[in-house]
Amino acid sequence: MSCGNPHDTPCAEALELLSSYLDGEMTEADHARLRQHYDECPPCFEELGVFEVIKLKVQHACACESAPEQLRTSVMAQIHTLTVQWRTGG
Repeated sequence: MSCGNPHDTPCAEALELLSSYLDGEMTEADHARLRQHYDECPPCFEELGVFEVIKLKVQHACACESAPEQLRTSVMAQIHTLTVQWRTGG
C-alpha cells in the first residue's frame, strides 16, 4: 500500500508500527516521524484509523468479558512452560 509519493519513512514501516504508534511505545522522535508519514499518506492514514477502531472495539470487548478461570490457568501454565524452555534453551 502506498500513495505513490516518496516518504522519509516507507509505507511498509509505517504500517508495521501502527500498534506501537497508537500505544505510545516509541520515542517522541519516532512518533513525530510516523505522524508526519500518516499526515502525508492518505492510504496509511486510513489504515491507522481502521486499526484504531479495531483496537478500541477489542478493548471494549475485553473490558466486558473475562476468560473462564480454567482457560486462564491453562494459558498461564503454557506461558510458564515456554518461558522455562526458552531460558534453558530447550
